[in-house]
Amino acid sequence: MAGNKSYTIVEYFGGDDGYRCGYCKNQIGNFSHGMWSHTMTVQDYQDLIDRGWRRSGKYVYKPILHKTCCPQYTIRCHALKFQPSKSHKKILKKMNKFISNGELPKKQHEGEPMDSVCEELGPREPCHSEMKCPASSDIQAAIAECPTVTEVYKEDVDVTSTNSETSRSDLVSVPGGRTTSAPKPEMQTRFKVTNSEYLKAQRGVGPDANRPPCRKAKDVRKERRLKKEQKKGDADGDPSIVSPTPTSPSQNNSPKLLEDFIAESLRDNSSHCLEFRRFLCDSPLEAEFSPDGPEVGYGSFHQQYLLDGRIVAVGVIDILPSCVSSVYLYYHPDFASLSLGSYSALREIAFTRQLQKQSPKLSYYYMGFYIHSCPKMRYKGQYRPSDLLCPETFVWVQIERCLPPLEHSRYARFNQDPDAGDVRALKDVGKALVLYRRTVMPYAAYSRKRKGSSDETEVRQYAGLVGQDCAERILLYRT
Repeated sequence: MAGNKSYTIVEYFGGDDGYRCGYCKNQIGNFSHGMWSHTMTVQDYQDLIDRGWRRSGKYVYKPILHKTCCPQYTIRCHALKFQPSKSHKKILKKMNKFISNGELPKKQHEGEPMDSVCEELGPREPCHSEMKCPASSDIQAAIAECPTVTEVYKEDVDVTSTNSETSRSDLVSVPGGRTTSAPKPEMQTRFKVTNSEYLKAQRGVGPDANRPPCRKAKDVRKERRLKKEQKKGDADGDPSIVSPTPTSPSQNNSPKLLEDFIAESLRDNSSHCLEFRRFLCDSPLEAEFSPDGPEVGYGSFHQQYLLDGRIVAVGVIDILPSCVSSVYLYYHPDFASLSLGSYSALREIAFTRQLQKQSPKLSYYYMGFYIHSCPKMRYKGQYRPSDLLCPETFVWVQIERCLPPLEHSRYARFNQDPDAGDVRALKDVGKALVLYRRTVMPYAAYSRKRKGSSDETEVRQYAGLVGQDCAERILLYRT
């Protein structure tokens, strides 16, 4: 990043008005700070999402967690330490089975806890032309002056039901990282087990003590197959077929890596061919390359999922200095039963691990927001190990420590140290950079030029939200 000479240029909107919540449907319960990004460096965006901000297109927003109806906490997964859960393995196996023999599931996996809504973000794009990000060498003359912001619009991004826009694109929009159609509730069979029966099951015996110990079905099938091969060898007189040495439990139960499951879908004799292609997409993030960064560089990318040459899903990701951040997923509704939302998340985790081999700092997978008050959004907490961002100190805390306080309150401070604070808190608003009449200057110089200016409260609020470091790098546009 050392050679980067680009600037981040934003317009701040504040966050006083309430908007419709896409999760609980409260008409005025969603509160967030927002700013429009004309251009942004990947390092600045990395620092912003580590303070609770997130982008939707060129609109960057930060939920007001203590005020909004459905608090949204930034979540990240430790990609290098990730191990697929049982439900994740089912999704991977389901995809591999479809690719191998063309068997498409008839219904969505019942255990996939995906959501079908996303938040309305409030004010959006200013109604004026975009600015190009200049180099620092000619910034005094080359930055085009922005007209006054006179109007903003609010975009309805609720995708609970299929609408005309969806049918036109033939793809289902999946914002916020991972969303698919919510499964219909199904009847669950309930049964009762006595304590003595439970203890017997734990010891490996059934209710009848004379019965043999419980065994896994796959172990029984394996033993039958081996016995069958041994009998066949004895009948044929083949001395090369001998009784195998029983595998130890540790060998039998060694976990498969995520990459092992993915490799199974790449066989040459499969009925279908699943391919992936990546290319840069339109975004406020400036594409950057670094000697110690990934080969593809930093920036925003589309990932195409092609089935037999046909696009069935498109994911949008941001590759940043420390992470891969999931932005959107669009998928074809005909393939909803393949749980493409969860499958693409697993592929993106694997992609993060691949990039980390090229760039050691890049080791996290950001999944957007975790919303504990919305049951459909709790699925993100199943990608372990993962952390939530403390909304007051902006340090990462293991999700296991965050869940108990969230059971009692929608809003919670996760850092248990009562004396800890925000180490990047605003100390001097006068050092915040502003862009005024084609000139970059500290806010202190701007306020002297604009005697009687009444925007100090707004600038101070903005600078406090982005932190002192970002305030001294990001250009805040002033009219």
